[in-house]
Amino acid sequence: MNTWLLPAGINESLPDEAEKLEALRRHIVDLYATWGYRLVMPPLVEYMESLKAGIGTQLDLQTFKITDQENGRMMGIRADITPQVARIDAHRLSNNTPSNTTASENTSSKNTTINRLCYIGTVLRTRSDEQGGSRSPVQVGAELFGHAGIESDSEIISLMLETLDSLDIKDLVLDLGHVGLASGLADYAQLDDSQKAHYFDMLSRKSIPEIETWVTQLDLPSAAADMLLALPMLSGSPDIIDTAKTSLKNAGKMVLDALDHLQKISRLLSKCFTGLTLHIDLAEMRGYAYHTGIMYTVYQTGRAASIAQGGRYDGIGKAFGNSRPAIGFSSDLRTLANLSFGTTQLINSLAVNGILIPNIQDQALEQHIKELRAQGEQVIRYLGKTQELELSAEQLKSYGCNRVLHQQNDVWVVKQG
Repeated sequence: MNTWLLPAGINESLPDEAEKLEALRRHIVDLYATWGYRLVMPPLVEYMESLKAGIGTQLDLQTFKITDQENGRMMGIRADITPQVARIDAHRLSNNTPSNTTASENTSSKNTTINRLCYIGTVLRTRSDEQGGSRSPVQVGAELFGHAGIESDSEIISLMLETLDSLDIKDLVLDLGHVGLASGLADYAQLDDSQKAHYFDMLSRKSIPEIETWVTQLDLPSAAADMLLALPMLSGSPDIIDTAKTSLKNAGKMVLDALDHLQKISRLLSKCFTGLTLHIDLAEMRGYAYHTGIMYTVYQTGRAASIAQGGRYDGIGKAFGNSRPAIGFSSDLRTLANLSFGTTQLINSLAVNGILIPNIQDQALEQHIKELRAQGEQVIRYLGKTQELELSAEQLKSYGCNRVLHQQNDVWVVKQG
């Protein structure tokens, strides 16, 4: 038995990758700070009631569960940090807001606090999101609580895109959807809960032949049936929204409001991110069990897996006694590191650029070392017996250095190796 083997999908990072990831982490945290997003560090484990609040059964299936030996309660190792940040907002940071306030009331309340929070941390999942993928991604994201409207939607999507732009990740496609379209259309067609769930499931699988057969069997009024059949076909460029406004014009206020919202967001993003490709999928159902409004996913041309994703999930704080508007996004730090063309600038300080010092004890030398490190230099002590460092460039490189510290006339001088 190989005791050094890691479980499938469980990652560790050796120095080169770890330093790169750390450089990206610092860059992202600093970027989010310039937008007013403050860092939080939720715990690795929580009670299951808290971890799965407001997110649905899928996260429950993704969570490794353990028993708290202190009291016998079931705990989980976090599979997603979003519920934890929602708990922090609702319970720890927003206690001044009445717990019985609804999302819409909360937005206009004088006691409403808008919290902008960000996070980076490892999560653990029972299964990876893709074949052969990681079960221990380093999740990075940002959440905005306390505001429901196009302004906060635009801000959080812009921050997501700015994150990718700052890392020089190219050829991006932003996929936009809105859960209000399918929900509003199902209400218009007067589908019961079971029918609604089945329709949403077929939409999520893009199973158009199955939808056609099912709608025919329902014997609905022709107007409702036509719109249920039209929805899965409504995807493409932002112009598809105008087509949808014609096809779904009688579907009711929820549907028309969702279309207006998507159109406004699309136009804002097109002006701000001129190189971005926008794709509208009006039948997008990813995360429909917990999203309450706009949904978005970023892809890269030629790459099937998503890069970042998010959406609006108002009311997630209700489980913690404080229902709040909420919107956010998340990504995986390793994915960003692998796709980024801009990491060279971020990790210049991690290149072979150290100073090797001789293995002697000298007060003046120790003081000079402190001064060099205070200036941000990497200083490494040679552990061999030789006091004078006469090493080749390759030998220096093996220490992560390209310079040496020599003593000349009782003065310590840095010289190129």
